[in-house]
Amino acid sequence: MRHNFGFFFREGVNNMGSHGFMSFAAIGITVACLLIMGTFSLVAYNANENLKDLQRENAILAFVDEYLSDEEAMALQTELEKIPNVADCTFVSREEARDSYVEQYDDSNEYSDLDPAIFRHRYVIHLRDLEQMPQTDEAVRAVYGVADTRADKNISEGFLTVRNIAGVISIALIAILLIVSVFIISNTIKLTTFDRKDEIAIMKMVGATDGFIRWPFVYEGLLIGLISAAAAFALQWLLYRAIMQGVENSDTLQLLHIVPFDQIQGPVAGFFLAVGIFVGIGGSLTAIRKFLRV
Repeated sequence: MRHNFGFFFREGVNNMGSHGFMSFAAIGITVACLLIMGTFSLVAYNANENLKDLQRENAILAFVDEYLSDEEAMALQTELEKIPNVADCTFVSREEARDSYVEQYDDSNEYSDLDPAIFRHRYVIHLRDLEQMPQTDEAVRAVYGVADTRADKNISEGFLTVRNIAGVISIALIAILLIVSVFIISNTIKLTTFDRKDEIAIMKMVGATDGFIRWPFVYEGLLIGLISAAAAFALQWLLYRAIMQGVENSDTLQLLHIVPFDQIQGPVAGFFLAVGIFVGIGGSLTAIRKFLRV
């Protein structure tokens, strides 16, 4: 009987059925906790992805010495790409720099006839790691033919600070919610177990092992976790889809990039499944431990 897992599984199902309201409450609480953790995690994930996009736009501008010929200026690209932290390097000619200036600052076309010669050839350099921007800026300046650079170090430091703070807050809140979930589920299952304390005491007195008594509750917690994970995943998908449509239909939120749920549904499902099982089984084991001390 000790290894009859079919028996234990049926007992776990019967336990859920005999305490229908409390089992429903446990599932509801678990779904709510999973949904809160999942929503916050997805918000943090999307915020981090948007920060990465902004980081990619934050680049070093390297201005070429005006005495270099066009061919010599373009030849600098090979040297700049050799710098370790450089992700990509794009050459911008004087004419392109003039056109960009006119497009950005000249609404009335007053400067459309500006001589491109007043601008310098330049390179737009994107980095792999923004934390190394100061060192990379020095390396770019050291390249022969680069007259000057412009690196918005304060902006890059701001991006890094926001990313690090968001990461710490996300991990802390998820950990707190996980602990709270186990505590709530443990107390909810403890209430259902309280009704059976006399039965558990009698089983202990007639020689039933702790494992024999514990296994049905483990399966009960497992079922609660699986049902909760499935329900939370479905609700999370509907909520994410609604938010994504709202962002796409809003004119003021077009700058935000929402990662399609299809790209992250695997990790989300795995996260919900793992947390649901952990919370369900962990709560059951925590609840039953007190009543085994007879």
